[in-house]
Amino acid sequence: MGGRGTGRRLGAGLALLLSVSALSGCASSNNLQAALNPDPPEKMYAEADRLLSKGKYEAAARKFEDLDRDHPYAHEARRAIVMAAYAYYKAGKLPEAIASAERYTTMHPGTKEAALAHHIIASCYFDEMGQPNRDQSSTRKALAELKKLKARYPESEYAQKADNRIRVAEDTLAASEMEVGRYYQKNGNHVAAINRFKAVAAEYQTTRHVEEALHRLVECYLALGIKQEAQTAAAVLGHNFPNSSWYKSSYALLQSDGLSPQEDTGSWLSKAWKAVPKLSLGGPG
Repeated sequence: MGGRGTGRRLGAGLALLLSVSALSGCASSNNLQAALNPDPPEKMYAEADRLLSKGKYEAAARKFEDLDRDHPYAHEARRAIVMAAYAYYKAGKLPEAIASAERYTTMHPGTKEAALAHHIIASCYFDEMGQPNRDQSSTRKALAELKKLKARYPESEYAQKADNRIRVAEDTLAASEMEVGRYYQKNGNHVAAINRFKAVAAEYQTTRHVEEALHRLVECYLALGIKQEAQTAAAVLGHNFPNSSWYKSSYALLQSDGLSPQEDTGSWLSKAWKAVPKLSLGGPG
């Protein structure tokens, strides 16, 4: 009896195992069949686009990536790469969006969708920009990508939208430099402060911080006894912003030391401002 019972149990177990194996085999076969015979590219693209329109961004991104993987030479595959980047961006998956967009710009530079890819990269970094007292790595990357977009695809709709973002990024970077510069100046480290204010005066001349930066240069140079550079900074400030309250303060500061604004044409500051076409620097008024 015991032997027959054990045999029946073993037989039942073996039958169950064979059944599970058969089902598993079918599943593996189906997966293999799907991999070997994927849907046509136009069908996969339509499905990904449908998911995107329904707000299922991650699923859409993965579907676009599947299309690129399964049909790498299809017409739809190229656009699928940049659309995957867009879907990841909409899903808030910024590293994935950047990676996909950068892949597109590397593989397909100069194509119709390349401007969109650069726009996505810039948008990802722009969204990660911190306040002026925070790390500005993302701000610098956003600015670099925005300028690249403007330079390479000036006629694209995305380039035309980049101007305001460039102004915001430059203003944020200038504000950051000013904040650090004021800290150094307050603590008597005038050389370090000058380096920060120089960056604003040379690189961010169209921002709202440049007037103060020029005045701070006057203060720091006078504190170090470098009077000629202080006079030049005041001259640049007075010529370009004659009604600025910062210029009035700089003028009064120089007068208290028996000096007046006077440009030294050999100064780095004079050369930096003359290099900007719309801001030609003449003698102080």
